[in-house]
Amino acid sequence: MNVKLSQREEEFLDFSLNGAMGKVIFHVCAPLALYQSLAQLFKILDSLMAAHISPAAVSTVSYLSQVNLALSALGSGLAVGAGIKISEAYGAGDQELVKQRVSSLFALCALMGGLLLFVLAPLAAPFLRLMRTPEEFILEGSLYFILELFGLAITFFNHVYISVERARGNSSRILFLNMAVIVAKLALTAWFVYGFGSGINMIAVATVLSQGLLMAAGIVNLSQKGNAFSFSLHKVSFRKNVIGPMVSLSFPVIVEKIAFSLGKVAVNSMSVAYGALTVGALGISNQIGGITTTPQNGVQEGGSAIISQNLGGGKPERALSAFWWMLAVNIGFGAVFMSITLLYLEQISCFFAKNHEEFSRMIQEIYRFEALGAIPLGINAAVQGLLYGFGKTKTTLIINFSRVFVFRIPVLWALQRFTSLGSVSAGIVMGVSNVSIGILSLGIGIYEVKKIRHQAKGYRAHNPLTNGAI
Repeated sequence: MNVKLSQREEEFLDFSLNGAMGKVIFHVCAPLALYQSLAQLFKILDSLMAAHISPAAVSTVSYLSQVNLALSALGSGLAVGAGIKISEAYGAGDQELVKQRVSSLFALCALMGGLLLFVLAPLAAPFLRLMRTPEEFILEGSLYFILELFGLAITFFNHVYISVERARGNSSRILFLNMAVIVAKLALTAWFVYGFGSGINMIAVATVLSQGLLMAAGIVNLSQKGNAFSFSLHKVSFRKNVIGPMVSLSFPVIVEKIAFSLGKVAVNSMSVAYGALTVGALGISNQIGGITTTPQNGVQEGGSAIISQNLGGGKPERALSAFWWMLAVNIGFGAVFMSITLLYLEQISCFFAKNHEEFSRMIQEIYRFEALGAIPLGINAAVQGLLYGFGKTKTTLIINFSRVFVFRIPVLWALQRFTSLGSVSAGIVMGVSNVSIGILSLGIGIYEVKKIRHQAKGYRAHNPLTNGAI
């Protein structure tokens, strides 16, 4: 059977490789940034509903969400690395390799999700203790965690599916499908919490059901016979040339995401010394900060796909121009959203704290420091998009490892050991780590841009027909 692209996919590839880069960035990244922003807004509303149950409930959910993120890094990390190689093959016009990589990626994802569920579901409580989860959170959240594991197995598939759709330029489809999932999740959570007075376990059930909708849509969209981006059992291959580049590129990303999430778990565990409310306040502060960082991450995801497509098409300088657009847009997002969240911080914190003045004060104290990282994190996201697109995932591993294990945990340890600042220390450490990682990323970005330009000159010298391809 011949493997081919649809007319729309052929048109998008030509647009990505030859269209005005500003328009390409807007076309691909705008829906992703909008989706990420709306997803964060609905995540905040989800936390508000958890807060309606009790402050202890929102603290439990905030803590366990970091454990779940560490586990979901297996799927999301694989999706990032594999998506880059799929985009590269797409840009190079090798549709047979696209088909093989897409099919093999889903097979690998299914194996990973099933194994995770089989091993951890029966051992939930011991595993949470291994993660140094406070007993009060284990008591309230063990069943919640088990239910989230089922959602995680589905999410593995969804991460990979979204990565494939991003590679083929279907940002609008990603937006619409995920918005449907978000609305379903929010509606179900509201129904369970406000309608039935349920606890946090039903919040996890809402997650499983809503993620199942996206999985069903993905299965339908991947069933197109003959299309390069559809799944075929016959095309599943674990040969080195098919699966090897995806795994080798994904492995540093997986390690990076797991380490980052476990680092946040460690910070939450250390913050328990200031009381369970501090953990909840830190989680809420992170979510407010996400109003700024999530659209930046959407630009990073779309931009890295554009970069890898242009590299596959033999246009390294054009790939570099995508980075400059990403950087400008992310700095703009950082400045605008930081200003808005700080201006309305008191009102935002009151939504979460209800009439709990101490909780509201904690949220505000922590976030004022965390907000300092809005622009530096935008720089960090753009640089990581550049590195992902060029396949330099080992460097992104160093960046994200440093963010938590150099600039965050040691700083919090020092604040706890040598000061009596109390819960505000959680905010100080967020500000220090976010600003520091922005500075580190800027230095790495300058170095990598110079290196890429030098390599691009060498590429033009050996390929004179590409001169002028910007």
